[in-house]
Amino acid sequence: MSDTNRQIEYNDEVVRRFMLASILWGVVGMLVGVLIAAQLNFRFLNFNTEWLTFGRLRPLHTNAAIFAFVGNMMFAGIYHSTQRLVKARLASDFLSNLHFWGWQFIIVCAAITLPLGFSRGKEYAELVWPINILVALIWVVFAINFFWTLARRNERSLYVAIWFYIATIVTVAMLYIVNHLSIPTSLLHSYPIFGGVQDALVQWWYGHNAVAFFLTTPILGIMYYYLPKAANRPVYSYKLSVVHFWSLVFIYIWAGPHHLLYTALPGWLQSLGMIFSLMLWAPSWGGMLNGLLTLRGAWDRLRTDPVLKFFAAGVTFYGMSTFEGPLLSIKSVNALAHYTDWIIGHVHGGTLGWNGFMAAGMFYFLAPKMWNTKLYSISLANMHFWLGLVGILLYVASMWVSGITQGLMLNNVDKAGILAYPNFIETLQSIRPLMATRIVGGGLYLIGFIMMAYNIWMTIRSGKAVNGVFESKDQSDDQALGLFGGLFNASILYCAAVIVFSCQWMFVDGLGGHLGMVLLIATCVAAIVHFKKRQASFSDWHERLLKSSFPFTVLVLLAVLIGGVVQIIPLVNVDKSSVVEDKIQVVYTPLELAGRDIYVSEGCYNCHSQMIRPFVAEVKRYGDYSRLGESVYDHPYQWGSRRAGPDIARVGGKYPDSWHYEHMRDPSTISPNSNMPSYPWLLKKKTDYQALPSKIAVQKTLGIPFPDKEDQEYIEDAKTQALQIASNLKQLGIEADPDTEVIALIAYLQQLGKSVDFAPKLAAAPTTRGEDK
Repeated sequence: MSDTNRQIEYNDEVVRRFMLASILWGVVGMLVGVLIAAQLNFRFLNFNTEWLTFGRLRPLHTNAAIFAFVGNMMFAGIYHSTQRLVKARLASDFLSNLHFWGWQFIIVCAAITLPLGFSRGKEYAELVWPINILVALIWVVFAINFFWTLARRNERSLYVAIWFYIATIVTVAMLYIVNHLSIPTSLLHSYPIFGGVQDALVQWWYGHNAVAFFLTTPILGIMYYYLPKAANRPVYSYKLSVVHFWSLVFIYIWAGPHHLLYTALPGWLQSLGMIFSLMLWAPSWGGMLNGLLTLRGAWDRLRTDPVLKFFAAGVTFYGMSTFEGPLLSIKSVNALAHYTDWIIGHVHGGTLGWNGFMAAGMFYFLAPKMWNTKLYSISLANMHFWLGLVGILLYVASMWVSGITQGLMLNNVDKAGILAYPNFIETLQSIRPLMATRIVGGGLYLIGFIMMAYNIWMTIRSGKAVNGVFESKDQSDDQALGLFGGLFNASILYCAAVIVFSCQWMFVDGLGGHLGMVLLIATCVAAIVHFKKRQASFSDWHERLLKSSFPFTVLVLLAVLIGGVVQIIPLVNVDKSSVVEDKIQVVYTPLELAGRDIYVSEGCYNCHSQMIRPFVAEVKRYGDYSRLGESVYDHPYQWGSRRAGPDIARVGGKYPDSWHYEHMRDPSTISPNSNMPSYPWLLKKKTDYQALPSKIAVQKTLGIPFPDKEDQEYIEDAKTQALQIASNLKQLGIEADPDTEVIALIAYLQQLGKSVDFAPKLAAAPTTRGEDK
């Protein structure tokens, strides 16, 4: 290459756009968050309006916080830092603009469809299939623009921040595509191809690692670039960053099953998820310490520099969250915490503390540079910091106490197995002051964020947008590795052998397991001897690898693929009839299927679980523990992750139809202290019978044994069952239109918990009504 100098003007316009979009959507997402927190304490704030209920707004809040707020912030940070790290302008202005406007269009589509009840019913994956296709396409645009820029780089060696960006791009694409595989039934409705336990595993493989590779790895890359820049100090340890990166991307992908402890998920997967979650302590804290120790010699500036305040606090919250996560994956702790507010506190500690504070620090750092001026008010930024910090602490502390309190109350039984608090409402009443404290904490954080928005706006008004420039000098890449040299190297081969033999040791019984242990030890010894004798090192090879983005990317993809393949492939390929235990679900009738879709549309899974764990307290409270086979036909699964209300896995037949009707009309008439909103529209809206044939056709494609009938017969069956339920209600003094959605929902709720005994010798799954087991 030539040694000529060139002046490069960076594309900072797209950085400014993503930054401002992040601030705007951050305010919206947090405002919705405060509203839904208040709804849990004050049910009248649901306003008896279908598109303002907690069940519909909660997915809007989570998607706005993750994809709108953090997503736009992430893109701003990646585009700004990457150009400077590789000393090259973004490869395509067209792709940059398409990326920005395409992402905002996706956010607007989500903001419209979610409140209207169009949902896939899976946490962090609620968006309907046309929007999911848009997400995938825009993510590909982002990937092309990013890797094209790397291909045109003038700085050959990839800095640590770029590693984390690469891991984010390839892993999020893999996770999103697999978890969103669906078969459409209409323009805005589909069923996921996975069901029951398979859907649960794939969902939390995605859900856990969406947190890892959308909310963590890109922000770590941002930390590794902006924290040293703001502190004017080098990264504390380059070697620690290497260990941090590779161990994190490899281990994180295995930890998803810890969200399903004590459920019907096979035990080996639960144990695997817990073990790898505990292993995450080391790399996570290694990254935190690397960040905080980078501030050595600059701690005195934290008193006056709001940027460093936010970065230091953000990294500290990252350490706290990554300590708490593995702690919650320990089975004994999870038995108490799961389904309670402790999990909510854990998630928000990371989102508000880690993501929110890192975003604020980055925005305060970027605004003066992007508009060539000074920050409007340092005092206002400092006030934002303290308001935000107090808000987070109030929020997280109240959720810790609330979760532990409710967990202890719900699991409290005496020696005779008698529940100390048999009424779920008792536990809800006990935590109301703590839920009110959460509203205050969230409100303070929102006020601080709005102050930041004002501060940034006034900074923009005082300056003028400018693009950064750089004098570039081409560099030789003679030492770069090709694909073969990057993949088929002693370091990689030894690592692969360690992984294979470790899996053999853990998963193979008897002699095979012992052999795996011996081979693992022999491989480690051979690696040590080899590198000492050849006087070679991993770092020498790694430095050459960093000059070659393609083999580096392939290695990252392989590192994250291994965990997914080991966990998911065995379960999704297994014959469903071999993993149903001793009970199997009864196939839904057409009306029950329609009711289930209404249940999903209203977001009921946000408050109610359908998974009874094998604990004495839960069996006494809700009924016999849940089996694998009892959700085998559920697309999507509805096990839930939070209990703002009781589990309903066996609610079928527990109450008469009239109870469910009144409960939907006005829950306070059934449970005076309930925080559940009313659903008066269900008593008026008509059930979409005409959609049933296409839905049943897709269900049959997915292997669910619906009886073969003509399309009109399915519709007539649904209407006949609806007339029967309406007749039952009439006998109890309730006049109800049989064609309304509440009738279909009652049919579904009355089916929950119905199963038949199952043995492997049965040739086919039952298609007739079974007894409530």
